[in-house]
Amino acid sequence: MSDLLEVRGLSMHFPIHGGILRRQVGTVYAVSDVSFSLREGETLGIVGESGCGKTTLGRTLVRLYAPTAGSIRYRGREIAGLARSDLMELRRELQMVFQDPFSSLNPRMSVGRILSEPLEIHGWTDPDERDRRLTELLELVGLRADDSRRFPHEFSGGQRQRIGIARALALEPGLVVADEPVSALDVSVQAQVLNLLAELQSRLGLTMIFISHDLTVVKYISDRVMVMYLGRVVEVAGAEALYSEPRHPYTRALLRALPGRRDASLEEPRRIEGELPSPSAPPAGCAFHPRCPHASEVCRTDLPTLRRIGESEGHTVACHLADEI
Repeated sequence: MSDLLEVRGLSMHFPIHGGILRRQVGTVYAVSDVSFSLREGETLGIVGESGCGKTTLGRTLVRLYAPTAGSIRYRGREIAGLARSDLMELRRELQMVFQDPFSSLNPRMSVGRILSEPLEIHGWTDPDERDRRLTELLELVGLRADDSRRFPHEFSGGQRQRIGIARALALEPGLVVADEPVSALDVSVQAQVLNLLAELQSRLGLTMIFISHDLTVVKYISDRVMVMYLGRVVEVAGAEALYSEPRHPYTRALLRALPGRRDASLEEPRRIEGELPSPSAPPAGCAFHPRCPHASEVCRTDLPTLRRIGESEGHTVACHLADEI
């Protein structure tokens, strides 16, 4: 499979303004120097605590944000620097499923109108063709054709998220970014939506970036997993390899926190404590060192870079002490 998406050195920083004159007084380093590739038909899971930058990364990839630095190549085309006027064509190819199924749907529009709007914007002028596509989309996500006349408030949370998924698929995009698509749903409904996404993966050959803080969910849906901490990538591996042989202390902490997980290989001499540092004042060296039970002097001064580790192909980790741990 060829690479659909290539990301190199991507950063997304936001200025902090203060004072009467609203001068810049600081910077939020939301995403810093992220690099990865995504093959056609693959699902990449992105995990980490709230505030680690995973949602900002997803929105930057679909160009809802203009990146501060770095390269985003989609199907070989550089899109990081595209002007707003040049983004219309790209919108057809890159779509997003948002976290909150309640606020992401316009309450004043019927479901039919919500799903027809992107078709009209992108040149579907034949009403019969739009209606045919509308029926196809609703059935694809497990809803009825006559649901098109109803409004978002008439649906449950799980059904609303199905509508959000249908909207993202309306234009047959090349890449779908799903940002915590099940975190706002009840556990039983989460399973239904995850099963739907897995079915769509198989039927449509979807290429997807799946963002979540829940490693169990990510393992179920992803081919590879990328772990982020304070805006940086700290570990990348195949889903099975990451769960069976985690090499970064942060990844090990996330796995150890899973309910019902009992694995002696993950037991640490000291527990990880403290909160995620502020992205406006990241620590020097390895950003995880203030919370890491293994941190040494080199961790406090030198920023680790991703390097290959272990026997699994494509398993990389940004940790000075990964071999020892």
